[in-house]
Amino acid sequence: MMAGEVIVDALPYIDQGYDEPGVREAALAMVEEETRRYRPTKNYLEHLNPMSITFETAVLKHEFERMHSRLPMEVLSMKRYELPPPPSGKMNDLAAWNESVENSSAQLEHQATRICNLELMMEYGCEAWKSYLNVLVQLLGQAQKQLQMLRKKIQEVNWQRKSMQTQGGDKLRALEAQWVGLVSKNYEIEQACVHLEEEIQKVMMNKEAVEISDVPADEGPDMPGKSATETMALQMQQQEEQEQRDLLLNF
Repeated sequence: MMAGEVIVDALPYIDQGYDEPGVREAALAMVEEETRRYRPTKNYLEHLNPMSITFETAVLKHEFERMHSRLPMEVLSMKRYELPPPPSGKMNDLAAWNESVENSSAQLEHQATRICNLELMMEYGCEAWKSYLNVLVQLLGQAQKQLQMLRKKIQEVNWQRKSMQTQGGDKLRALEAQWVGLVSKNYEIEQACVHLEEEIQKVMMNKEAVEISDVPADEGPDMPGKSATETMALQMQQQEEQEQRDLLLNF
């Protein structure tokens, strides 16, 4: 068998006996035996080329290294949403107060942006949601059409497989019947040959017995002429040979 060639020796549409007791257990035992002999390695993808990520950034690289080292993810920092005053040691520091004021301004702008987004959602949210639902309905219709096409193709493949296997099953049954007929005929011919050999041996033995009994006591075996008994034996032999030829012609 050539490398990569697969020989299919099962015809599920015409094969019988899958529901017989013991078949499922035998199949499960074969699967269990194969899994017992299979020894997976730790890195079963080591035979593949290393993956090159062109869009890898510093953040992604850091995250990949963290996952490779099995380290926990850093806790999300909420410091930017807090409004802490300057530390107690910097209450008279102008730069510390400027930093706190800038943080407060950023938080105030963030809240103003949230209010603006809420107002926009109150005014246009319903229409935007309806438009989004219409898009989803169109996508659903396209997906259903693709699903129907795929199911139709699958059904066509199944019908094609069933037709091919049914035709193959008919041919197999015809060839099997022909083989059985030829084997039976060969067996009958062998039996007929054995029977003919036995008949020939009997005829030869009868012929020898007749020749011995027809030899006169005062004459040798080389006397010319044939007796009536010998002539009758020859006629019987010719008749049996004719019957044997007729029997062979019937086969």
